[in-house]
Amino acid sequence: MSKEKDKKYMQRALELAKKGFGIVSPNPMVGCVIVHDDIIIGEGWHEKYGEAHAEVNAIKNVKNLTFLKEATAYVTLEPCSHFGKTPPCADLLIKHRLKRVVIANQDSFPLVDGGGIKKLREAGIEVDVGVLSKEGRNLNKRFFTRVEKKRPYVILKWAQTADGFIARENYDSKWISNEKSRKLVHKWRVEEDAIWVGTNTAKYDNPRLNVRDWEGSDPIRIVIDKDLSLDAGLNLFDQEIPTICYNLNRNRKEENLEWVKVNKEKILEDIFFDLRQRGIQSVLVEGGACLIESLIENNYWDEARVFTAGNKFEKGIKGPAFRAAVERSHQVDNDRLDIYYNT
Repeated sequence: MSKEKDKKYMQRALELAKKGFGIVSPNPMVGCVIVHDDIIIGEGWHEKYGEAHAEVNAIKNVKNLTFLKEATAYVTLEPCSHFGKTPPCADLLIKHRLKRVVIANQDSFPLVDGGGIKKLREAGIEVDVGVLSKEGRNLNKRFFTRVEKKRPYVILKWAQTADGFIARENYDSKWISNEKSRKLVHKWRVEEDAIWVGTNTAKYDNPRLNVRDWEGSDPIRIVIDKDLSLDAGLNLFDQEIPTICYNLNRNRKEENLEWVKVNKEKILEDIFFDLRQRGIQSVLVEGGACLIESLIENNYWDEARVFTAGNKFEKGIKGPAFRAAVERSHQVDNDRLDIYYNT
């Protein structure tokens, strides 16, 4: 098979993998395409956390299993080699004696990390790794960040005026961005596992942090309240959505509401450790300035999405200090949206 054809079929596998976006976390998104004589004879993707993996679903769609002995499987991530919620996919490919397996990315999860590739090669299957690897890592950037950096993928988001303010002097920030931008933020909330705000944002904005303007599930809500000074009547504590309150004083759990005590000397580290233990692999941080600046200062961020509106406050609370270069930019009605990546 030529390199161009390998890329073509891997691109299809990546397209299939994307169907699991927002559904399979904390598992990675994986797609699989099986090709025989330059014809796709089966394809599948990981459709739901805890259920069949992409390779299983692809083989199920093959009508004539005898073709597998001369077929190539294109998989976006290294087939697993361990028993988790499902049996090892590497064993399944070996069982059906596929001729060749092409992989976009080696899985850096410790229980896999080359084990699936080794198993396949030892069984006499030809294995090629690295086809569209950049695209594969970008697709699963949340998964790879959680595994390799031991923390969730962190997306910073804020809206600022043309003169750089994110709120007025009284902390009022309604409304800087336009209606279309706010709707886009609700779409983003659906796409991530959790949404995070600091004490002042919770106190002065009293946000609900749910999904109202888009179809999808509400993310887990996270708030920092070091001294437990926030009013219990705030929307964040309504127990409608699972919510975690990180603080310095209390461990307690109620229905949909949990207080988790962290160490004053390493607040962010403790929060990230706890989130990782819970299987949360992505967080959208919606403010405020102190929390976002702290994450930037400690290099605990991966992406930033910044709306700049045309209006001005002239005085108020300045937006986070930020020196990264804009990767791309586009208009959302009269707002400009700048995207940054921590490379």
